[in-house]
Amino acid sequence: MSFLFGKADSSAAATAASKLESDMATQNIQIRTPEEAVARIAYLASDVIVSIQPSLGQDSAFSSHLKRYAARKDPGLVVRTEDSVPEILSIRHNVDPLLSVFAPIRSGRLTSVTTTSNILLASIAHLYKLANYPVVIHVSLYPANFPDYSVITAIRNSGWTFIQSESLQEAQDMAVTAHALAIRSGKGVIHFFDPSSCSHDKPIAAEDAVLFRELLNLDNVRRYQASSGSESGIYADDGRVVVALDYPEGRPSAVPNSLADSTVLGAASKVASSEGSEKSSQLSNSSAPPSVSSATTIEAAPPLVTSEDIHKYVTSIWTQFKAATGRSYNAFEWSGPATAEKAIFVFGSDAGLFAEALDAAKPDDIYAKTGLITARLYRPWLGSKLLETIPNSVKRIAVLEQISRKTTKWGPLLIDVLTSVKSGFGGVETVVGHQLGNITPDTIHQALRGIFQNLASEKPLQNLEVGKTSGPPGAQSYALEQPKLETAYTKILDQLFGNRVYIANALGSKNAGISPTIAASPEFGFGSLLARKEHRQRFVKEVKQAASTGSFITESPVNWLAKWAASAEDAKKAGEIADDVIARLETDGSSIARNLLSSKGLFRKESLWLVGSDAWAYDLGNSGVHHVLASGENVNMLIIDSTPYSERAAADAERRKKDIGLYAMNFGNAYVASTAVYSSYTQVLQAMLEADQFEGPSVVLAYLPYFGEQDSPLTVLQETKKAVDLGYWPLYRWNPENEDKGEPNFSLDSERVKNELKEFLDRDNKLTQLMRREPVFAASLSQDFGTEVRAQQKRKARDAYNQLLEGLFGAPLTILFASDNGNAQSLAKRLGTRGRARGLKTIVMAMEDYPVEDLSKEENIVLITSTAGQGEFPQNGKPFWDAIKDNTDLDLASVNYSVFGLGDKHYWPRKEDRVYYNKPAKDLDRVFANFGGKQLSEIGLGDDQDPDGLQTGYALWEPKIWQALGVANVEGLPEEPAPLTNEDIKLASNYLRGTIVEGLNDTTTGAISASDQQLTKFHGTYMQDDRDVRDERKAQGLEPAYSFMIRCRLPGGVSTPQQWIQMDDISTSLGNETMKLTTRQTFQFHGVVKGKLKPAMRAINRSLMTTIAACGDVNRNVMCSCLPTQSEYHQQVWACSKTISDHLLPSTTAYHEIWLTDEDNKKTQVAGNAVQDFEPLYGPTYLPRKFKITIAIPPHNDTDVYAHDVGLIAIKGDDGQLEGFNVLAGGGMGATHNNKKTYPQTGRMMGFVKTDEVHIACEKIMLVQRDNGDRKNRKHARLKYTIDDLGVDVFRSKVEALWGKLFEPERPFHFKSNVDTFGWQKDENGLSHFTFFIENGRIENTADFQMKTGLREIAKVHKGEFRLTGNQHLILSNVADEDLPQMKELMKKYKLDNVQFSGMRLSSSACVAFPTCGLAMAESERYLPELITKLEGCLEENGLGKESIVMRMTGCPNGCARPWLAEVAFVGKAYGAYNMYLGGGYHGQRLNKLYRASIKEDEILAIMKPLLKRYSLEREEDEHFGDFCIRAGVIVATKGGQDFHDNTGEEEFEDE
Repeated sequence: MSFLFGKADSSAAATAASKLESDMATQNIQIRTPEEAVARIAYLASDVIVSIQPSLGQDSAFSSHLKRYAARKDPGLVVRTEDSVPEILSIRHNVDPLLSVFAPIRSGRLTSVTTTSNILLASIAHLYKLANYPVVIHVSLYPANFPDYSVITAIRNSGWTFIQSESLQEAQDMAVTAHALAIRSGKGVIHFFDPSSCSHDKPIAAEDAVLFRELLNLDNVRRYQASSGSESGIYADDGRVVVALDYPEGRPSAVPNSLADSTVLGAASKVASSEGSEKSSQLSNSSAPPSVSSATTIEAAPPLVTSEDIHKYVTSIWTQFKAATGRSYNAFEWSGPATAEKAIFVFGSDAGLFAEALDAAKPDDIYAKTGLITARLYRPWLGSKLLETIPNSVKRIAVLEQISRKTTKWGPLLIDVLTSVKSGFGGVETVVGHQLGNITPDTIHQALRGIFQNLASEKPLQNLEVGKTSGPPGAQSYALEQPKLETAYTKILDQLFGNRVYIANALGSKNAGISPTIAASPEFGFGSLLARKEHRQRFVKEVKQAASTGSFITESPVNWLAKWAASAEDAKKAGEIADDVIARLETDGSSIARNLLSSKGLFRKESLWLVGSDAWAYDLGNSGVHHVLASGENVNMLIIDSTPYSERAAADAERRKKDIGLYAMNFGNAYVASTAVYSSYTQVLQAMLEADQFEGPSVVLAYLPYFGEQDSPLTVLQETKKAVDLGYWPLYRWNPENEDKGEPNFSLDSERVKNELKEFLDRDNKLTQLMRREPVFAASLSQDFGTEVRAQQKRKARDAYNQLLEGLFGAPLTILFASDNGNAQSLAKRLGTRGRARGLKTIVMAMEDYPVEDLSKEENIVLITSTAGQGEFPQNGKPFWDAIKDNTDLDLASVNYSVFGLGDKHYWPRKEDRVYYNKPAKDLDRVFANFGGKQLSEIGLGDDQDPDGLQTGYALWEPKIWQALGVANVEGLPEEPAPLTNEDIKLASNYLRGTIVEGLNDTTTGAISASDQQLTKFHGTYMQDDRDVRDERKAQGLEPAYSFMIRCRLPGGVSTPQQWIQMDDISTSLGNETMKLTTRQTFQFHGVVKGKLKPAMRAINRSLMTTIAACGDVNRNVMCSCLPTQSEYHQQVWACSKTISDHLLPSTTAYHEIWLTDEDNKKTQVAGNAVQDFEPLYGPTYLPRKFKITIAIPPHNDTDVYAHDVGLIAIKGDDGQLEGFNVLAGGGMGATHNNKKTYPQTGRMMGFVKTDEVHIACEKIMLVQRDNGDRKNRKHARLKYTIDDLGVDVFRSKVEALWGKLFEPERPFHFKSNVDTFGWQKDENGLSHFTFFIENGRIENTADFQMKTGLREIAKVHKGEFRLTGNQHLILSNVADEDLPQMKELMKKYKLDNVQFSGMRLSSSACVAFPTCGLAMAESERYLPELITKLEGCLEENGLGKESIVMRMTGCPNGCARPWLAEVAFVGKAYGAYNMYLGGGYHGQRLNKLYRASIKEDEILAIMKPLLKRYSLEREEDEHFGDFCIRAGVIVATKGGQDFHDNTGEEEFEDE
């Protein structure tokens, strides 16, 4: 490809043509639209294509094709990169898109633009500067179907060449012409067309690749690309000129470095010249006198490119076109007889329609034998060529211009034609201008008659309108669009300020005589706000005057008006008085009162807002931002930034997007806040309130990442979290008024800030205060970020290892691991320990920490990796794999290697998925072999399905490593310590103390040790990290975003209103501003960072709750049915749950020592008085595994009584009082995918026990499990396995022997359902209860639904109690009749009274899963609502909208949402993939069974929709969905846990 370097030889040219033909041109494709034709040509002829789109999430008619080519990696013809794929820059239409052209075109990269015409007028300044560069802009005229050509005429004098096409074939040919002409002339070319005029054209073939190459002249292309040089900024006149240097037409001679045959070089070489800068007014590019050669010969300056030069170049191009294709083109086109006396000149979208009508004219038509003129080369306008085109017989011309926005009396084209006719020779006597409107085939003949009648009259009318002045329906531009998601912030404004808010430039505002584009601009909005302020100031004067001199009928208005006038500028006080003032005026009824009431809205001080987008950030001086700040006016700006974090790197660095927050803070007079509604709703509220109260300009920056209208809230949430967590979008507030109060101006509301903001704060003396006030943030504030961090960390880690190994004499062995769950890491560390014991110089490190550049220097290397997702590398192995997989420089000929992989063959049951089994390990083995590495041993594969799990394969593999390294028979090896187990951790913990206190005090990390992580579960908290930002934090060299989940212990799920408020406070101030109502009837908090963990624990205990034993290997929270219709009976049963909970609590004082000490580390015992330091029930090792107890009250199994270790079924006596309980034992939900030794199980009946003995019976069951449960295998440690191993009868006898009593025979009972009953219900005492629908138990505020605030407001006035249900919902209990109106009003205000949802949604439940649960394999809580939404249409169509179908989803098989009892369940298998289960019992009494494995959403919908339809048609009366699936043979019924894996709906993977 020698043509890449200046000159194209014949072989290289042939190669390029061949490549082009093979990739894009010879696929027998058909081009169907002009945008597709243009996009192809632009792609082939450009280094860079700036694709201007309605939004980043919505393709233009061009961009869909461009992206398709790029995705296929189709090569362009001119690109100089290795893969020859041009760069596609996708830019929103409203962010000054032509700014993106300057950088590439000035660096010698040929640049084209695809756009609609709506960006052109706003880009005039750029057009003038770009005119002297070979840029091509392809313009699709808008609005669609009836475009406005005034956009083209308005920029006609900007120095560009304009070419028009009018058909599909012409669009392709003129696109080719535009690019060839830009190269030959060195000037910018605008190719414009109306896509609707081609809508009926037949498809055309692809471009002729050989002709295209010849027209482009690759010699000139390469010379321009080689000419990049430094240029001045876009805001300065760089004075670039383009000169014409004549050369023979056709292909120039191949003379190396010849400057005489390239026009574009005439410009380009001057750009790179060091002899001087160009001046646009001079012919020379030097300010010095002309240079003189050694022979004192003065070289003449080359002439500038002229209009005639342009015509010569384009004619040459069209001549080549005609020779190759037979298609002929001219600067002006004439159609009609050579003897015509009249003609029309059409500049609009209907030229083809006019041509057809003229051709079909009857002899007696007034327009018979007339001609048609169109402009192919619109600029430069060549009048002499027009006269050459028009026959001498033509006397009269009607000029038709499709100009919607007329700015002059005479149309631009009319002036062009008149000037040409009057200044030249010809027979034209009369030229008449017409305004061309919308013409259809039905009206064309009428239009022509009107035109020619006017043209033939003695005094023709100028500017006669022809056709309709408005286009057809749908003929509109996309100039203004507001993404649906962006309404989130304006809704918050409405919620905060109600009718007091005024948004000046809101889309949809009615402004008479003002276009929507202007009305939505910041300039218009600012002006209207100033007018609004002045209007109110006049109103205040009128009120004061009325109060002093007005004549009212009554006396009361005067005093109230005077009182109001004194507080008119205080929004709060004025609002409080307003209603009273208005009431007095309405009562008065005088004329002056009526006059004031006509503007009664002004009695409230409005909160004035301008709402804009990040488009305002590209030119602060012109966007209106500067004007607002400089004015000092009390105006609030809400600026929404929608750039997704994951696309930040793709943003054009040359586009100069400014940080509006920094800009405003530097002004010093403005309130500034940076907010993100999907990160902190509370902070958004606070910022908006502070902005409203601030006297002066306020800027609230609001982050709302946006790809397209298809975005789910989950996508927006994940993008927001990444941006905030990593400092790309810091949350902060800057209030200059705080200085007067002695408080810091700056408040950091997120933990990280970006460098630019840090630098600003460094300049401000408040940074020191901030770091002193928030020392936890000090390190983050002073951090710098970048890829260098990771590189340095890797290098330091490696160097540290090398230092440790100095002095050892054995062979070196490097062991790299990639691990998600720790198994691969444990293997690697154990292998390293064994290697060192054998005298090897052993290094063990994560793959991501290894410097890849050292790989070829290794002598022996072992790689151990587990398998994640769909055959993917674990997170800490991805960077290593990405660095080597496509590396072409690695030479591992001197490296010995071996690979061991950890996988699960049964994880991929379908034949087509088997390739994913241990894929990372196989990929590593293949790549190392390809790089020349020598195997120490064959690849080893560990399979979880082997008899000993992965150890089966590992035991065969490891000895081969020692054999290959010559250390297999080393004597005197030390005994290896046994792996540390949970039992060891508990035994060594000193009754759950461990080193928790030390870990909490360690401020160098947000984590605690692995052992302490196990122990803190007993205290009610889990350490987690935010998986949404895990990858990004790793990329920046940061530890995971660690935080803690806290779970309360709340027996029976009963809470007081005061406790609810306290829980709400904890979630807001110490958590992530949400609460989770769990499937175990308690509160759960997420996002509690380590530094806030102890304050949160203390706050929970102050509310008279606790968290001890909410998790861990102990008896956990005891559940109880809510039973709102029988409150007295519920109170009796609930009391038993409390008794059981208290009886089985651990006795250690560690909880109080760790969490409930005051500032001086003195004990503060609030919730209990534990004084013992031993465990009479549990012993030092507690239980083998978790232990769960629940109580159900028939006929409601709303707590899933069969799913727990102990399930108690309340039995009511004949007297209506609680008599006792039927006892079930051995239920449990935890399992492991495809491990048939694990399974869910339902409880087995033990018998009946009386009320006063129930807590003792539970204790004895727990103690038998304590002594007989499996403590060696935690996957086999639950009570269900103990009972299955012993047998039900043996287990019962052990319990009875320990108890000293026998279970009585079970009592009869009956369950009807296991779902909640929503809405209002009355109990036997006449008190009311309302069950709220809380989807998946998440209590939070959103812009659309302020649930959290609403429930808090209800709690403030509620006199009864709250009951949390086992299905994650909430009951407002014990509401007296006199309190009902207030409750209903609050519920309606906050939309909490809505229970009108589909039966499936009301019966659904999901666990938390991503982003906080470390065990999650797939989404659950955040995805199930979306899935149900996609099924609800089908439910409605089949009459199942209100049918209760129990659907549950979990992110892993541990079963927190009890999925195995649902009628249909989805259990996460990998990200986006789920196992589907069917056939669970509606009453929660029967397990479901696997129906399909590892299916994704499209497969889920494809299965569910026909199945639901079949259910609606074939079900029997009152038959539930799970029962139907069994009766219809869709799935086989599961009789118990031990046959859970039998007769599944999908054959599982079998070894081949």
